[in-house]
Amino acid sequence: MVQLEPPVDISRDDAAQEAAKELAKPAYGQAGDNLIARAIDKVLTWITDMLADLTGRSPDGNAGLLMLVGLIVLVVVVVLWRAGVLRTTRSTKSQVVFETGKPRSAAEYRAQAEAEVAGGNYAGAVRSRFRACVAELTERTVIDERPGRTAYEAVADAGRVVPALREPLQPAALAFTEVVYGNRPGTPERYAQVVAADDAARHVSTRQLVQG
Repeated sequence: MVQLEPPVDISRDDAAQEAAKELAKPAYGQAGDNLIARAIDKVLTWITDMLADLTGRSPDGNAGLLMLVGLIVLVVVVVLWRAGVLRTTRSTKSQVVFETGKPRSAAEYRAQAEAEVAGGNYAGAVRSRFRACVAELTERTVIDERPGRTAYEAVADAGRVVPALREPLQPAALAFTEVVYGNRPGTPERYAQVVAADDAARHVSTRQLVQG
């Protein structure tokens, strides 16, 4: 006769501990701010209340465990969406570097970024400094002036001409896209990545361009 495993019975306290353990992972902690954290607490309380009622009525604790997993997945999706992680995957057609047909000069964007940093506006500074980087690449003829180019397209185009530019440009493009189109916060760390890319664009060798 086949031995059947005993049903998994999960209590209110166990459910709370498991859900809290899951939501405390670094991936979720990096995704939100104080408002999202409070929202998680409320949803977690709701989950444990539902489980307490469910396991109290159901003789099969597996149903409660499945409900717990499903609700955790739902919470994670909501948190990541609110934090902008999932929204960065939307159509790249709307994720252009320049929103106008006639972008300003690299020096103008750079000056704007420095003013935004001085005012503590790192989100604006990330946007302006990456635009300075792409404008610099255009002015130095590394890439052509093409309306509607996205950050990742700029990296690909510049990398084909000067492969050494890929390493500094890729994290900068990610920072730009996450901050400008993914509602991620602008931070000194993200701004530093964009500054490094801009510096690489400013110091790219003309000899490299000829050989590329």
